[in-house]
Amino acid sequence: MTEQQHYELVQRFPHFELRRYPSHVVAEIQVNATFDQAGNAAFRHLFNYISGSNTARQKLAMTAPVIQELGPSQKLAMTAPVLQSGPLPGKEGSADFVVAFVLPAGVTAETAPVPADPQVKIRTVPGSLAAALRFSGSGSEAAFERRNTGLQAALVLAGLTPAGPPRFARFDPPFKPWFLRRNEVIQDVQEPHPESGEPGPGAG
Repeated sequence: MTEQQHYELVQRFPHFELRRYPSHVVAEIQVNATFDQAGNAAFRHLFNYISGSNTARQKLAMTAPVIQELGPSQKLAMTAPVLQSGPLPGKEGSADFVVAFVLPAGVTAETAPVPADPQVKIRTVPGSLAAALRFSGSGSEAAFERRNTGLQAALVLAGLTPAGPPRFARFDPPFKPWFLRRNEVIQDVQEPHPESGEPGPGAG
């Protein structure tokens, strides 16, 4: 059974889960493609890496999910409100996306084998508090954008503030029937600070 990325469930809301993700290590690659093509463009490079295309010729277990997010240039150019109201880059053409495999628990940036492919990078992702909306079916750009719009609206109602752009998580291989696939939109949020004595988010 495929190992899934670990997280702690903090709270269930009507439309999403609030989770705490620990620090973890990813193998990632940046590709310039449309949203719907980015995963396929990156998959071979990342799969080759965990299959032994590294200096140690070491095989690593496949984990879930595969994460896709905007590349650094798009992150700087776009803000969360724009993502809520407008289409993602790539709807009319290509954009920079970063696609990542989460490496198995226990692997650190220091112990991960060095990729033979210079396009594949190893990076430590710091822990975060994040909201996750799970859905099944197509993992297309339109499907993710529709769920992202709903998640952003639900965060406003919950009094939570987004931190950075959303991530798009796919849990199943392409050969699994589309209607059985598990997908998620994951949005980091700012840590609430109720201990400050100020009214909590949404209070009043």
